[in-house]
Amino acid sequence: MMEKLEDFESFLSNVDTISELVKDLRSSDVKAQQKAMEEADCYIAALDETCRAKVDKTTINANPPLQLSFSPQNESPEGFMKIMERDAEDRRIRRNAKEKKAVALKDKGNEAYSKEDYETAVKYYSDGLAELRDMQPLYTNRAQAYIKLGKYKEAISDCEWALKCNERCIKAYVHMGKAYLALKKYNESRHSFEKIAEIEPRREKMVKEYLTEVDLEEKRESQEMNARQEFDKGEEKATAVPQLLEKLSRPGQMLFFYCEGLEILLQAVTDCTGQTLFRLNNGFSIISSNDMVRSCLLQKTKDPDSQELCVSVLKLWRVICCGNDENQRMLMTCPLTRQATVHLVTSEHVAVRKECLALLCLYSQMPHSRRLAIDSLNVHMLVRNLMVCISKPEEQQENTAVNILENFAAENKFCIQLRDVLTDSVTEPFATILRNISKSNRHVFPSLMSAIGCLARDDVIRHKLAHDPECWKAFRVAIRQCSAHKYKDILYTMLGLIINLSTITSPVIQEHAVSLCDCCLGLLKDSDGGVITRATGVLSTVLPQSSEAVQHVIQGDVVRAMCRLLKGTGQTATKYAIKTLTVCTAASHLAREKLVKSDKKLSSLRHLLGSSCDEMVSGNAALCLAHCLELEGIASNLLGTDIVLLLLRHAAGDAKKTAVQQNAAIALGKLCRSEPRHMNKLRELHGLEILHSCMKFIT
Repeated sequence: MMEKLEDFESFLSNVDTISELVKDLRSSDVKAQQKAMEEADCYIAALDETCRAKVDKTTINANPPLQLSFSPQNESPEGFMKIMERDAEDRRIRRNAKEKKAVALKDKGNEAYSKEDYETAVKYYSDGLAELRDMQPLYTNRAQAYIKLGKYKEAISDCEWALKCNERCIKAYVHMGKAYLALKKYNESRHSFEKIAEIEPRREKMVKEYLTEVDLEEKRESQEMNARQEFDKGEEKATAVPQLLEKLSRPGQMLFFYCEGLEILLQAVTDCTGQTLFRLNNGFSIISSNDMVRSCLLQKTKDPDSQELCVSVLKLWRVICCGNDENQRMLMTCPLTRQATVHLVTSEHVAVRKECLALLCLYSQMPHSRRLAIDSLNVHMLVRNLMVCISKPEEQQENTAVNILENFAAENKFCIQLRDVLTDSVTEPFATILRNISKSNRHVFPSLMSAIGCLARDDVIRHKLAHDPECWKAFRVAIRQCSAHKYKDILYTMLGLIINLSTITSPVIQEHAVSLCDCCLGLLKDSDGGVITRATGVLSTVLPQSSEAVQHVIQGDVVRAMCRLLKGTGQTATKYAIKTLTVCTAASHLAREKLVKSDKKLSSLRHLLGSSCDEMVSGNAALCLAHCLELEGIASNLLGTDIVLLLLRHAAGDAKKTAVQQNAAIALGKLCRSEPRHMNKLRELHGLEILHSCMKFIT
């Protein structure tokens, strides 16, 4: 909304002209004064005409403002300026009054719109614009109401007026894009939506979705045009589909009749044209409204012929929807489809389950179709049934079910819908499956862990999993089972999931910390480097949550195991190992002694300080070193090494790495305090100033 008087702004923009007129009005030359008065009259008349034209170019002002005229005899320059000020104030007051009326009318229009009374909404918005022609929200709101009424050209006109009020109006471009799309003007629609991204790049995702909608609509129109052309040519392939649908629409036939008819229809729908003709000839409603078909899909009859018909329908749906976005959308508008697709996942008949999962898998593969399914299906029940399917490996469909779950988990909306039902739909069945790892179902676990990990990308879901007691009990059981049977592929993915979840501080994790860490200590002896690395990762995330677990692993000789890992070359293993060592040395004098005993000159820590580019690694190495320097004689052992130079480089390093600077400064201060001879090296390196500036870090 424009907050300042438009015509007054125009007046201000020409203030230099008025100033010149005022100078001439004050001139001692009578002729100059007279000329200035005439010019002032003309200027004010032109100014007033401009203001009235901006309000409404199509009407005549019935009450024109007083025409001002000046002469040296009846008005002074100061009086002229006062009149101008009063005129501006009058205009401002009138503007405010009109603005209040326009806002009130807008609110009434919004109320009518919310009640789906779009005609009344348009009337109120129009009345508001009669009060105030430059109120942008009135144009965009009326455009939205026009779209609901199917008046797309009027909507576009209003959007254009809104953009004259505010050229960066996002709503105007949104409504304009939708109106052009409804008119099948696809290029204009794309241009409107693309303007949004130019104005606000952060809305790129929203724009991408709008552009996808345009592409799909244009594709749909093209498919239907091609299909009609082929049908009009009398092509046998094109005419077969409508003929078959006409036969299938006959009610009261035997099951065998419908089964055979669907089988023949499947053979006729071989390409996009066949799929489109199925849609254009009411194929979806013909199939779903058939009482016998409905009975089979709802599993009201369970004889073999009914199951065969159910399989045929599911297969037909999959074939007509494969690669056809509009058919996918149409299928999800059918209540019978939405209900059957979810419930048939757990059908007693293997063939029915297989076809149902194949259809769901089709929907899960692309973002657009995933969103269609998420918006249409009962997500809670769907996930619950998928987990039931995963728990029955003997039926050889669990991999498909896991893939569907993982694909859907890529959508934020899917995760959001699961948040409030997570325990029932995911956690409880997942914990049950974890407790029952066996040779027959082991193949599904890596994919299942990956799917749960995808769900855990959602912060709320990750928080709930981290605080679920049954989940952590099941993890302990599963680790022991996998260790005993050497299921290393499961261990690897499960430990990765545990690392992810244990980054959250949780009383449940604290409760199970000792037993979890005990399991990981055993895995440190494994022959698989990946398992060892991830077991170390679990230690690095769980130990900070439990002092009891820290004491337990120190007694279990974790320090020596971490020192051994630091001598390796794996970057991830190094990161986990140094963090674990830092936690242990911070909490335990014994851990420091064990570290120094295994590496008297702390060469591993010095190597990390000198070679690692990872901020976390170098920061923890400096902190761990600082812990060890609290032991008597350790600083003396480091005389003659490069320790001062290494710490000084980090203390004086990148200001953005404040944690590294702080830890290096602490270690350097402790080093020099414990062994004053290190001060000589510090002076030699001109580092006293740096150390002095870092004294605030030293505790």
